[in-house]
Amino acid sequence: MYNIKSQIFKELSKTQKSMLCNTLRALVKSNQNADSEQLYDDFADDERYYLEINNPHFEFLREYLDDDEFRKEAILYLKECKKYYEYKKSQEPIIQAQKAYEKKKRDFLKEVKMSHENPTKKQLYYYERLCKKYKIEKKELKSKLEARDEIDRIIKDHEKENLYGI
Repeated sequence: MYNIKSQIFKELSKTQKSMLCNTLRALVKSNQNADSEQLYDDFADDERYYLEINNPHFEFLREYLDDDEFRKEAILYLKECKKYYEYKKSQEPIIQAQKAYEKKKRDFLKEVKMSHENPTKKQLYYYERLCKKYKIEKKELKSKLEARDEIDRIIKDHEKENLYGI
């Protein structure tokens, strides 16, 4: 898509070209199932309408809308945009798998870090209160990870007891 962008609309300024390309790309994104030529025809019709009512989006297109070369370049760009979005859609499962892998990796690294840090005062206090409440013998907690896991275990065990009336 970016290679094509440098080859088309050479008569337009950089800003004009950017505005036009962004609009065409947005048109493709919102109508991915439509044919490129139909998209261009709809775009050209809309722009002609806005030119007629003296409220154009792109004043500079007045002289280009009926030009066959401009039409060819616009349709070529629309086709490239369609290819780009189809490729992006085909890559979605890979991207999602990559995100899931990165999330697992972050969680693992977080746990490794927690296993090397001393438990916080809040964790120790909460653990002591749980042990006292449920009359459990306290153990020495060596890390944040161990404290978190032990607190979770106590809560889950006693939720089951409360749930089943044991």
